[in-house]
Amino acid sequence: MAQSLELLLIQFLMPDNDARRQAEEQIKRLAKDPQVIPALVHHLRTAKTPNVRQLSAVLLRKKITGHWGKLPPSVKQSVKAALIESITLEHSSLVRRASANVVSIIAKYAVPAGEWPDLLPFLFQCSQSSQEDHREVALILFSSLTETIGSTFHAHLVDLQPILLKCLQDERSGRVRIAALKAVGSLIEFINEGADVVKLFREFVPSILNVSRQCLANGDEDIASVAFEIFDELIESPAPLLGDSVRSIVQFSLEVCSSKHLELNIRHQAIQIISWLAKYKASFLRKHKLVVPILQVMCPLLTETVYGDEDSDLASDRAAAEVIDTMSINLPKHVFPVVFEFASLSYGHANPKFREASVTALGVISEGCFDFLKERLENALHIVLAALKDNEQMVRGAASFALGQFAEHLQPEILSHYSTVLPCILNAIEDASEEEKSYYALAAFCEDMGEEILPYLDSLMEKLVASVQCNQRNLQETCMSAIGSVAVAAEKAFIPYAEKVLELMKSFLVLTNDEDLRSRARATELVGIVALSVGRERMEPILPPYIEAALSGFALDYSELREYTHGFFSNIAEILGDGFSQYLLHVVPLAFSSCNLDDGSAVDIDDSDSIDNGFGGVSSDDDTYDEPRVRNISVRTGVLDEKAAATQAIGMFALYTKTSYAPYVEDSMKILGRHSTYFHEDVRLQAIISLKHVLAAVQAIPAEHIDVADKKKEIFDTVLNTYIKTMTEDDDKEVVAQACMSVAEIMKDYSYMAINSYMPRLAEATLILLREDSCCQQVGSDSDNEDGEVNHDEVLMDAVSDLLPAFAKAMGSNFEPVFAEFFDPLMRYAKVPRPPQDRTMVVACLAEVAQEMGAPFSSYIDRVMPLALKELSSSEATNRRNAAFCVGEICKSGGISALKYYSDILRGLYPLFGASEPDDAVRDNAAGAIARMIMAQPQSIPLDQVLPVFLKALPLKEDREESMAVYSCICNLILSSNPQILPLVPEVVNVFAQVAMSPFERDDVKSQIGIALSHLISAYGHQMQPILGSLSPVHANSLAALANLS
Repeated sequence: MAQSLELLLIQFLMPDNDARRQAEEQIKRLAKDPQVIPALVHHLRTAKTPNVRQLSAVLLRKKITGHWGKLPPSVKQSVKAALIESITLEHSSLVRRASANVVSIIAKYAVPAGEWPDLLPFLFQCSQSSQEDHREVALILFSSLTETIGSTFHAHLVDLQPILLKCLQDERSGRVRIAALKAVGSLIEFINEGADVVKLFREFVPSILNVSRQCLANGDEDIASVAFEIFDELIESPAPLLGDSVRSIVQFSLEVCSSKHLELNIRHQAIQIISWLAKYKASFLRKHKLVVPILQVMCPLLTETVYGDEDSDLASDRAAAEVIDTMSINLPKHVFPVVFEFASLSYGHANPKFREASVTALGVISEGCFDFLKERLENALHIVLAALKDNEQMVRGAASFALGQFAEHLQPEILSHYSTVLPCILNAIEDASEEEKSYYALAAFCEDMGEEILPYLDSLMEKLVASVQCNQRNLQETCMSAIGSVAVAAEKAFIPYAEKVLELMKSFLVLTNDEDLRSRARATELVGIVALSVGRERMEPILPPYIEAALSGFALDYSELREYTHGFFSNIAEILGDGFSQYLLHVVPLAFSSCNLDDGSAVDIDDSDSIDNGFGGVSSDDDTYDEPRVRNISVRTGVLDEKAAATQAIGMFALYTKTSYAPYVEDSMKILGRHSTYFHEDVRLQAIISLKHVLAAVQAIPAEHIDVADKKKEIFDTVLNTYIKTMTEDDDKEVVAQACMSVAEIMKDYSYMAINSYMPRLAEATLILLREDSCCQQVGSDSDNEDGEVNHDEVLMDAVSDLLPAFAKAMGSNFEPVFAEFFDPLMRYAKVPRPPQDRTMVVACLAEVAQEMGAPFSSYIDRVMPLALKELSSSEATNRRNAAFCVGEICKSGGISALKYYSDILRGLYPLFGASEPDDAVRDNAAGAIARMIMAQPQSIPLDQVLPVFLKALPLKEDREESMAVYSCICNLILSSNPQILPLVPEVVNVFAQVAMSPFERDDVKSQIGIALSHLISAYGHQMQPILGSLSPVHANSLAALANLS
């Protein structure tokens, strides 16, 4: 075989393609025989040309796995010896590296079996050789071996570390230093425990930095990039490998990303290291006081110009913006002052790139620093709106981007500036060069507006309808998004524009060219949004052609179109309700089909041994014998979005068609069960939401068949078991929060008997979340949070805290022993160093628990009241509001246990009625608290002092949930002819008149007022006449109508 194989190897390397193919076929045939191994080893050692020797090694690596076990021990020994000879004696570096890769594959099987005891001693000896080639190849072999027997080296790290460190510092050979750098990088994933081991590894960092700096100085940027790959691994390692070295790593990264003479790729890698640190090790940056130095480099990087021939994906300004964004999310308090100062100083700069950077920076931090930006919103808008009128196109475009970000993240405060902002956006739309960004800002701004948009509706729609008829697809799509936002804000006021918009969309819904399908997707989405605004009565008669067009889109192979079409059908199901049942036969299978799509994973295989383009094709017939190295895995995000939309659609179809959805329940539950543990959180989130909707549909099915009740119980069990598992095991906070919200809704919707058997497990899951011990509360947390700073977990903990009142409502008196378990973990959120948002979350939760628990809550009053009283004087309006609500509920539930606090409560509430209180909702809740105190213990309240202040704060301005408590209190005082209320009847009647006129007050509240007014007229007719006569005719008539109804 050896002679014929040699000829075939030579033939395979010929430039003649036919000759190559023939040789490949012959080699494949010979490769099925185990004797090919010694034959290839012979040519590895004896072939005259390096190419043939290298090809022999490559083929050995590919075939050795399949044949190794069939070889006799003597042949195995000769193979190992020949490979060691090749590594130490071979002159060609390519052949040495290829031989090292073969050794790595054999070692995978031979070392654990004790069949190659000489390998590691050889490696250590070779790495300390006086010959440069030997030291280099030892390090190359070490790197290769980590891929197959890496865990073996953990036990030898104490001996190995000084050798690697010495090689990193090898002054005689740059090649050895580079090989050592790569060897250290290959070892990181196996360093995961032991303080001594971690210390040894941290000692590598200074040498890694020195090698990298030398490489950059010599122009070897590709080698220096290995250092950044190592730092990337250090950041992601579960072992605490960074330590104090984070400071020098950041300093080096900042040096590189600031060096404009370096290639974009290496600078981008440096910026990415900063980004990963900000994302995964934010507390390290804070602890080592690196936030400001980083931002002092990143902000100026925003001013860099990308030239036409450069890769914009690697552009420093874009990468710097991503870093600032990430830092603002994880370190908002530290980031905001630096970035806001940069923006304030740069917006008037003579260089337009600085003015652009100024508003870009504000837009970028608006998500993470939203609380701080809201406090400085006037100043921020001054900068951005000035930039919107700038002479330079780039600055105007950045300003539009920033406004769009403000609209998304600074709600609801940004809406109060609509009269200033909206005209500026409308003017900016006239700028043809930045139309698209201006429409983005418009879409984002309008989406959360309500009736405020009405005065601008005509001018908005005139511009949007005109622009959607242009020939630029990107602009058309942005305009469609903006029209959708306007339709959502305007609601029924959009009806006059709906016909024109729907007619325009018809031309988009028939597009079939690939480049036009995104526009078709946007148009499909817009039709669904317009349908929601217009309503069933107007839409149902004209829907069929739009339904038909939407269905036909599934025949086109375009994931985004399918995604938006699922959203369209979800909207149509919402407006048609049970009338959508006729379409289930068509749309449900399409949703199922999208849910069952292949994920689209793409694996990138590294075949670094290959010469030119030929070696990769030489493989055995049995691919399982090959040992490819997986370098990365990517997923088509379009398919994920489609799956998420289809999963959502399943829930919407079930929710709105109820019993008609029965035939699809079983398959839906299989899909949703699978998707509840899907690898991507967007799909899991929609599955968790849809499970609740399918459960609602199932519960609506009449029990006509004997097995319906059993099926309902089975699905109920499946849904609750899924939610409980998600609460403790899912690693995404938004998904867990949704599970908590769904559980809370189920507790409210179902009887205690239905959920009683689940209460212990639900309570345990809730307790785990309160203690911050769930899976999602561990992800991304770094261990070095020594400065004690804690951020409010708005997404998750607000949902968890809402579970406690739901428990109380569902369990009644049975909740007390469960609440006893919850109480201390909950109160921990009210202690230093927890932020104000945590404290008010606790106070609101306690208020709602007291509301539901009633008298048993009295045993907690002494531990809760000091917190609530302190929060009454908080600088945060939300905290004062919740505290007022809380003290009222405690007094209502606490009975005589609360009496000793009445004086303190009244002192705490009094400032909330004064002119110094700027928030109407706070004042409303203070009024609610007073009302509850009066109703609970009227004899303990100095009504002659309290009632005038109380009535002066009425009618309620904002929080109408307090209406029943407040107005019932007044009515009860009147009906009982309380002597303290009678002198204040003129003020009471005036309040009643305003309530009677209010479109926001409930009928049951007005009914109570009518009864009280009738009593006053009946008991004090003569005295009441002048009081009623002083009212305006409109108010008098409204009151009379209420009195007559009673």
